[in-house]
Amino acid sequence: MDYIKINPADNVAVALQDLSKGAVVEGVTLSMDIPRGHKIVLHDLKAGENVVKYGFPIGHVTRDAAAGTMVDHTCIKTNLEGLLDYSYQPALVDIPEASVKRTFKGFRRADGQVGVRNQIWVIPNVGCVNGICQTIVERFKAEIAGKEGSVDAVVAFPHNYGCSQLGADHENTRTVLADMVHHPNAGGVLVVSLGCENNQLDAFRELVGPVDESRVRMFVTQKVDDEIEYGLQQLREIFAVCSKDERVDVPVSELRVGLKCGGSDGLSGITANPLLGVFSDWIVAQGGTTVLTEVPEMFGAETILMNRCQDVATFDQTVHLINDFKEYFMKQGMPVYENPSPGNKAGGISTLEEKSLGCTQKCGKSIVRGVLKYGERLSVKGLNLLSAPGNDLVASTALASCGCQIVLFTTGRGTPFGTFVPTMKISTNTPLFEKKGSWIDFNAGVLAQGEPMADVAARFVDFVLAAASGAPVNNEKNGWREIAIFKSGVTL
Repeated sequence: MDYIKINPADNVAVALQDLSKGAVVEGVTLSMDIPRGHKIVLHDLKAGENVVKYGFPIGHVTRDAAAGTMVDHTCIKTNLEGLLDYSYQPALVDIPEASVKRTFKGFRRADGQVGVRNQIWVIPNVGCVNGICQTIVERFKAEIAGKEGSVDAVVAFPHNYGCSQLGADHENTRTVLADMVHHPNAGGVLVVSLGCENNQLDAFRELVGPVDESRVRMFVTQKVDDEIEYGLQQLREIFAVCSKDERVDVPVSELRVGLKCGGSDGLSGITANPLLGVFSDWIVAQGGTTVLTEVPEMFGAETILMNRCQDVATFDQTVHLINDFKEYFMKQGMPVYENPSPGNKAGGISTLEEKSLGCTQKCGKSIVRGVLKYGERLSVKGLNLLSAPGNDLVASTALASCGCQIVLFTTGRGTPFGTFVPTMKISTNTPLFEKKGSWIDFNAGVLAQGEPMADVAARFVDFVLAAASGAPVNNEKNGWREIAIFKSGVTL
């Protein structure tokens, strides 16, 4: 399979591998070489005429484009501009309950949540104590080497915030850190404060609310004589409890999976993102939960999501989700539709509409059951939408913060990072998988080589459930774990 015409209404096809001048596509002879992932014009287009892909316009050509040539970001312009008025026109596909229910091995927590990891997290309440947290973790890991029990990692999560912030930025920091304290992948948590920061520990304790004090400890470094030894003693006591935790059989209905893409290319909407869409519908059929974010990468495809909302109230929340982010751009004096990135363009994505139509395929066909604000924790099962930007680490952190135990991350260009939960990378093309085996966990590129979706999806389900049961993914093997908190305002 050398190319694909995704929808019968399309006036372009997509090269699934590098095509040479003279090759024939849909009866059209190519007059130039076409790189993998790029669009091939199937009939002559006049300047101003729409380019149609996925059955939808993805922009218009800025000059005449002859059949057999390539159209890319140099000759396509978005059709998007300004704020839009939306109306609810429901197009709901109810995913039937699965007849065969699957399980995985997880950690059942006292509050009813389920973790897919049993880790100890050291969380700075402010960036000033990042070094102290790192030192405590390094010394404790050396101390317990060979005696870890069921604890699979002890990790510090440095960040730059917790002080010199105002308004929403200050609350974002507090909320995300509090979310981490309650995350089920953490069997134990140590929060380390400086003492003079804006994010005062007493107020933070109040925000966090009740916790199991045998597993969650907090202290102020300015109030103890030896903060390293004090922190180590706290970890010893936490470790004594959580190292005895055991995995048990848990239904897939307890899984909460984040859906993310980054470094996308022209195959993202053809291979990896549709694979996640099939997987998302499978999770929903199992009674579980998936979460789609990257709001700026919904622009141009937002009406598809809006019309999948379960009711008018959910539709109204989705309209606010979209328009609030557009207004955020405009308040900053930034262009709303300044997307895709240089890497996206090099990979064959030319406009935001094209990127969004591929991006939103990650959530399959399920009904939208919930809409979450940034930092808000999940309360509704099924498909949810989450307010967060497209930035890879900020969005992935937000997905983990809302309660997702795993983030599935599709990429056509490759990216190595991980957030504070397992961040599984799925390649859109086989060459990336072969080149970056230490980054990429699963290859969806085989779909472009003719392997049936049903076969790939079945292997993918098994792969994700194995990861949920404890098999480490590449970001964990490499020790690449980070957090990034959304910031939009003044730093004092």
